[in-house]
Amino acid sequence: MTKLIYIADPMCSWCYGFGPELTTLLNGIPDTPLEIVLGGLRAYNPDLMDEKLKASLLAHWEKVEEASGLPFSEDALSHPNFIYDTEPACRAVVAARLLAPHKALDVFHAIQHGFYAEGLDTTKGDVLAKISVDVLNKAGIDIELKDFLAAWSSEDTITATNNDFLQTQRWGVTGFPTLVFENAGELHLVTSGFIRTEALVARLQALVDQTG
Repeated sequence: MTKLIYIADPMCSWCYGFGPELTTLLNGIPDTPLEIVLGGLRAYNPDLMDEKLKASLLAHWEKVEEASGLPFSEDALSHPNFIYDTEPACRAVVAARLLAPHKALDVFHAIQHGFYAEGLDTTKGDVLAKISVDVLNKAGIDIELKDFLAAWSSEDTITATNNDFLQTQRWGVTGFPTLVFENAGELHLVTSGFIRTEALVARLQALVDQTG
């Protein structure tokens, strides 16, 4: 059996930029399963946003915006007492994965858009629940905000999220986005970092040919 494994973080700017490239790839191979593993870019970070970090992040965002053409809002980094902890957003994707696995990537992308394009504070449970429930409800999955928040806050989801971070570390993945092709239990790197769909297709095809 073959599948793709996407190791990423919804509050990683290059993952945001990579979203359309990944979507185009997946649209061309609809029968290939995709597993999302959350990377934990800045998971459990306790420090308040300062001007030095903000300037550094905005410089990165400019590069991603130039490469991807996607919209960015500086508002996301300007919330009072903002702490750039990516664990809550990762956990929202894990909650969606547990509730509706086939919609986890849509929730992942919606959280990205909320943070980067709309400037929402996606470290907050109520914000993440609203984004996630909107996606699930539009897909015909009937779930209320309180129920999603309960799933997001549960020990099972907290543990599952941390297990994703640990798996990422065991694999030795230190950069996001990372896309891996699994065939017969063996893992093959497709990309570590942002690349265009054309290159993705070429690399994946080469791996398919190689692994037979």
